Amino acid sequence: MAASQKAIDNANRLRYIRALERFHKGMISYLLNTEELTYKGFNKKIENSLKLLNRIEEIDLYKGELKDLQTLVKKMISYKDSEEDIDNIKEELLYGSNQLDKSKNAKRYKKDKHANSKYDDWV
Repeated sequence: MAASQKAIDNANRLRYIRALERFHKGMISYLLNTEELTYKGFNKKIENSLKLLNRIEEIDLYKGELKDLQTLVKKMISYKDSEEDIDNIKEELLYGSNQLDKSKNAKRYKKDKHANSKYDDWV
């Protein structure tokens, strides 16, 4: 029995999302853990990471966090062979990644600001 088109589309979408996450995680890890950051090393890392990403068909993403991830990955790729200072690139990409993580965590953890005040009328 063949898989339905919807199942195939969903599998391709998940494959693309995982490739984006893998690219993002690898680049951020490289930026954080490399002591001597150079253009040559940065460009080589992007080229190696792009090999996996290019094998997978690009799919339109509609969810906010995934769209932000896709935008950040495209921004990382756009810095390949850039003339901008490598430290500025690192700072900008790490800031973007931090903002992405921050938006993901904001949905996950919700602080009940006035937890005790909701019981005041019980007394």
